Amino acid sequence: MTTPSDPHPSLLDLYKLAVEMADRVSARRGLSNSFFLTVQTSFVAATGITGNSIAKSLWTSLVFGLAGITLTAAWWVQLRSYRQLNNAKFAVINAIEKQLPAQIFTDEWAVLQKAAKGPRRSRYAELGFSERMVPLIFLMLNLLLLGARLMEKYLP
Repeated sequence: MTTPSDPHPSLLDLYKLAVEMADRVSARRGLSNSFFLTVQTSFVAATGITGNSIAKSLWTSLVFGLAGITLTAAWWVQLRSYRQLNNAKFAVINAIEKQLPAQIFTDEWAVLQKAAKGPRRSRYAELGFSERMVPLIFLMLNLLLLGARLMEKYLP
C-alpha cells in the first residue's frame, strides 16, 4: 500500500495526465472565447457600420440581432459547460492529491478562498466571473442595437 510520502508511480502518472488534461480544457476554453468575441465584435461592428444602409432593412436588423443573441446564448452555455468540466477535473485532481506528499491545487484554492474573504480591494475574483460578464455585455449590445433599429423603423 502506498502512502502520501511514497505514492505509487502510476498514481503520479495519472496525476500528471489529469493536470495536463485540465490545462488543455483551459486552452480550448480560451480559444472558444476568442472565437465568440471575434464573431460578436463583428456583428456589433457590422450593425453599427451599416447603420444607414443595409441594417435599415427590418429583416437584416432581425437577422443580425437574433444571430447575435443566439451566439451569446451559445457562448453562455459553452462557458457553463467548461466550468462544470473544470470543476469535475479539479475534483479528481484534488482527490488524487490526497495520496501525494503535496497538495498543490488544493492548497492554492485554499489560499484563494481565504483571500476572497479579505478586504474588498485584495479579494480574489474568479476568472469565470469576469468571463461570464463579456457575453452579458454583448447580449445587452445586441438587444440595444436591435431595439434601436426597430424603434427607428416604427417610430417617427
